[in-house]
Amino acid sequence: MIDPIPIIVALDFSAAAPVWALVERLDPARCRLKVGKELFTRLGPGLVERLQAAGFAVFLDLKFHDIPNTVAAACAAAADLGVWMVNVHVSGGRPMLDAARAALDRYPQRPLLVGVTVLTSLDRTDLAEIGCPGEPEERVLSLARLAQQAGLDGVVCSPREAARLRAELGRDFRLVTPGVRLPDSASDDQKRTLTPAEALAAGADYLVIGRPVTRAPEPLVALEAIERSLTNRLEN
Repeated sequence: MIDPIPIIVALDFSAAAPVWALVERLDPARCRLKVGKELFTRLGPGLVERLQAAGFAVFLDLKFHDIPNTVAAACAAAADLGVWMVNVHVSGGRPMLDAARAALDRYPQRPLLVGVTVLTSLDRTDLAEIGCPGEPEERVLSLARLAQQAGLDGVVCSPREAARLRAELGRDFRLVTPGVRLPDSASDDQKRTLTPAEALAAGADYLVIGRPVTRAPEPLVALEAIERSLTNRLEN
């Protein structure tokens, strides 16, 4: 089933003022919000609570990766906070993934748990430098299979891997894709990108979009343009 709100706006800021300047110009019925490491470290759980009080569902993007007990406790803390989605690094291994899932399964309304496969800033050369030779796509598929076996709800992957993962892992396994850029946007530090319409057509469920919305003169207008491109792609 296609989620009526596929867009997650990444709040990649370092202070509260620009966050609220942006949030006041967005609509919680049109997008969800992603809070990452820097913003959460600077502003803490209170930020998430305030965003949720404003009606926004929050993806807490902290990419937990530690020993199983520590990750399980962190996931439980995220669930206590009431977030919509939380993530862990699949490379933390099966015991860690099992512990994270078990911690969240105790909640009647738990966050979605997704696994990070290969960061979209990494390419073949980068992976070889850290002792993981081969194509990023093959490593993504291997990690995604592990995440599915461990009972995670889905994975974070590049949009360029979405079509293969959808074909291999089925319709119910959620795919969250950063590295989404508009045709006229710079790729910045992302190396494996697609446009929003291309990512959705490839099988992505959720599109993480930052600068094309957050740096737009009119963020809601930019968001509406993205929505139109998705609607046009689905209708064609």
